[in-house]
Amino acid sequence: MSKLFRKGKIQIVEPSVQVQEAYRRKSESYLISAKILLENGRLEETVSMAYYSMYYMVLALLFKTGIKCENHSGAMILLEHLYGIDSSHLAAAKRERIDKQYYVDFAITAEDVRDSIEEAEAFCADLLDFMERLHQGDISRLRDEAVRLLEGPDE
Repeated sequence: MSKLFRKGKIQIVEPSVQVQEAYRRKSESYLISAKILLENGRLEETVSMAYYSMYYMVLALLFKTGIKCENHSGAMILLEHLYGIDSSHLAAAKRERIDKQYYVDFAITAEDVRDSIEEAEAFCADLLDFMERLHQGDISRLRDEAVRLLEGPDE
């Protein structure tokens, strides 16, 4: 984590409601796009859209607390270690996205894709609920903890 921080891939910034909202809207748009793609039989592309809807909601949470992250794995680590939120669904969606985006030797079914959309919907709803319950004191505490986490030694 500290390596990503030193390289500028993770930064402590001012919390931004505007940026948070922009990522929340982007997350919602990608989820809608995933559903449209599914309806049109574009299963492979649906997987990517579902993953990115989840990832953008994580970025919304990070900006709510004043953290800018340009690294997918770093965002997952922050989700776990800073917010105490299970990132296993996001990690699984990322693996699926990579498999479907870069490789050709895979099988995919509409049922699998429907499941990925449902996972994305639940994940995003949970993060949105978490964000709505954060108060200014929580945000200050999380920012302080982020600084300690990011400036510490690499694991």
